[in-house]
Amino acid sequence: MKILGLILARGGSVRVPRKNIRELAGRPLIYYIIRTAKKSRYINRVIVSTDDEEIAEVARRCGAEVPFYRPKELAREDSPEFEAIEHALNWLKKNEGYVPDLVVKLFPTSPFLRPETVDRAIELMLANPDADSLRSVRLCKEHPFKMWIIEDNRLRSFVPLEKKPRDAHSLPYQALPKVYIQNACIDVIRPMNIWEKKSVTGDEILPLVMDELESFDINTELDFVIAEEIMKKRLARGEEPDEKSQRKN
Repeated sequence: MKILGLILARGGSVRVPRKNIRELAGRPLIYYIIRTAKKSRYINRVIVSTDDEEIAEVARRCGAEVPFYRPKELAREDSPEFEAIEHALNWLKKNEGYVPDLVVKLFPTSPFLRPETVDRAIELMLANPDADSLRSVRLCKEHPFKMWIIEDNRLRSFVPLEKKPRDAHSLPYQALPKVYIQNACIDVIRPMNIWEKKSVTGDEILPLVMDELESFDINTELDFVIAEEIMKKRLARGEEPDEKSQRKN
């Protein structure tokens, strides 16, 4: 099967400028997700979709393909990811006649994602041909039953009262139903979702529950500080390859 690892990495990061190629423990951040994709037992092509020449060059040095540049109008802060995926698939089909069986969408902001988890996601999709997609999730730290909006200077329940137990906001978490949130880590997509359903997920979505560490998503300066400490400890314990002799890929 043709299984494409597609990494979305635009150049215009707002909260952390140049985030995708900023160094984490001596490596550009994007290196870690490229390494994970290339270590997968199923992914047989790894492509980075970017609008940025520097990101493209770093991605190539890290072992990924960058056969095209994403148009700037599809790489704005508010650009839907659907458009980036559609552009990638259309370009590959038109210019190479390449149509993958599955697209494994990955993000540079997940440096602790393991190849085994990626393979588990792909295996779940292969075992469920009726599913349109798979999306990775983690257990919510904050329960929606305890969330509020403010109207007329008063707290109002974010979840309609008729849809939750009475005084749910005061119940312990153990008494509430488990709720999961997508962790911006892995999506496995059938290309027909994009071309026919005009949707990233389609209708039938498989869950892949991940732990907190693998779900770690770098989006702020504080996230970088935390990730750096975690990565240093992993290196010290031998859980990561020694990068010292291979700095600056």
